[in-house]
Amino acid sequence: MLARFLMTTPERAVDSSKPPEQDPVNLHYDTRLPELRWTRRIQIPFIAAAVYSVIRTLGPTLRYEVHGWEHAERVHASGKRCIWAFWHRVIVPIVWWHRNHGVVVMNTTAFDGQWTRKVIEWLGFGTAQGSSSRGGLRGLAVMARRLEEGVDCAFTIDGPRGPRYVAKPGPVMLARKTGCPILVFHIGVDRGKTFTNTWDHFLLPEPFARVVILFAPPIYVPMDATAEVVEAKHAEMQGELERVRDIAEGWYSLTDEARARHRAEFNL
Repeated sequence: MLARFLMTTPERAVDSSKPPEQDPVNLHYDTRLPELRWTRRIQIPFIAAAVYSVIRTLGPTLRYEVHGWEHAERVHASGKRCIWAFWHRVIVPIVWWHRNHGVVVMNTTAFDGQWTRKVIEWLGFGTAQGSSSRGGLRGLAVMARRLEEGVDCAFTIDGPRGPRYVAKPGPVMLARKTGCPILVFHIGVDRGKTFTNTWDHFLLPEPFARVVILFAPPIYVPMDATAEVVEAKHAEMQGELERVRDIAEGWYSLTDEARARHRAEFNL
């Protein structure tokens, strides 16, 4: 169940009294929590506590090497915030590395989302709730407001349940609405367990593993973008996600010279 960890839940429900101009963002979103049996409800705090304990124990042992973070610093310096997009597989190492920064993460309204919301918030993240299976994506309205308030937002872009490595359109829609750029990244480890029986091939680093995070340059979506431009930007995001994934996951098998070339590329 840890493998479905990060597609999250909202700080508060979307205000239905918002003006009509928000309708394009709100239209496809449903933030209502599904009814759960009492036997499921009582599991939520116990599962959340167990998952948090694993992350809190493992996280301090990981040794991070980060390249390309300067892209985010430049976006922030320009007065904009970042819309992060990453594959569901690398949830654990990223939530530990970027804990306590208040980043708002899109979260499913299903059972998994209700316990992952607790874990995320204990790690210092915010949450925006939307269910793609029940009308989905109303959480974008929450995220748009948080960006305006000066907070970054993030998507586990192939979550909550796949298909694996197929990017959903949420970040591009949000970038067009807000003018904030999309930044994609991926993580590689030198030692870890890949759970191939999970839909996302969930990655759990081993204790004391080395971890590399690679951040790609920002992708801007014009606020007046046509459908064709939006489609092209979505394809660009998909391509960048695949590129950084391939480099990060092969990082520790590269020669020193190859890693030096990639460091220079990402740290421009």
